[in-house]
Amino acid sequence: MLSIWLYSLISVFIVSLISLIGVATLSIKTEKLEKFLIYMISFSAGALLGDAFIHLLPESFEKSGFVLSISLFTLSGIGFSLATEKIIQWRHCHHPTTRSHPHPLTTMNLIGDSVHNFIDGIIIAASYFISIPVGMATTLAVIFHEIPQEISEFGVLLYGGYTKSKAILANFLIALTAVLGAALTLIIGTQSQSILTFLIPFAAGNFIYIACSDLIPELHKESENISKSIIQIFLFILGIAVMALLLMLE
Repeated sequence: MLSIWLYSLISVFIVSLISLIGVATLSIKTEKLEKFLIYMISFSAGALLGDAFIHLLPESFEKSGFVLSISLFTLSGIGFSLATEKIIQWRHCHHPTTRSHPHPLTTMNLIGDSVHNFIDGIIIAASYFISIPVGMATTLAVIFHEIPQEISEFGVLLYGGYTKSKAILANFLIALTAVLGAALTLIIGTQSQSILTFLIPFAAGNFIYIACSDLIPELHKESENISKSIIQIFLFILGIAVMALLLMLE
């Protein structure tokens, strides 16, 4: 149990540090940044779906014979993500902010990001209860998704009037809500393993929603360029392949 706590907290802290990556993009031109992000999004979409369908859902079915409940819990994760975006009036956006690509108000964006990071913490900690390799795979999937997400978040704060230092601090503090989500899950999971029967497919549902609703639609914006589309498809498949290769650690 100590190892689960240790791996989970280290993982969510590393994920939280990803919030500082926006600083590294300040000297990069918007055109180059967008080119990098669209390929990162391709890989991220594949990794999220790969983790959901190769790690999380198979483990759920293996540990529980209640197939219908697993399906319902997965759908609840998808529904929760949809409801969260609707209620908070915020959705993931993975392109840097420009005047031609405006974003919601910074306050709403920070609220939405805190909820997103809190859920990430829950997902990572719950995955470590399955096994250390599954937890690592899920952490990697989250990191791949967080890189374009946090670059965007940093751009939103700058666009909304934040100074660079204030934007860095705000982004990092909001990212730490992942630690709270992980800690809560570890406490509850230690007391009752039955909650994991719900949390694992729920986490898979969140990953499926993010990949299919937020990431893949971004890829369609580049569909007019055949060469870019081929690279995106390759990176998407590569993201899935990386998750499949991690099965060798189990």
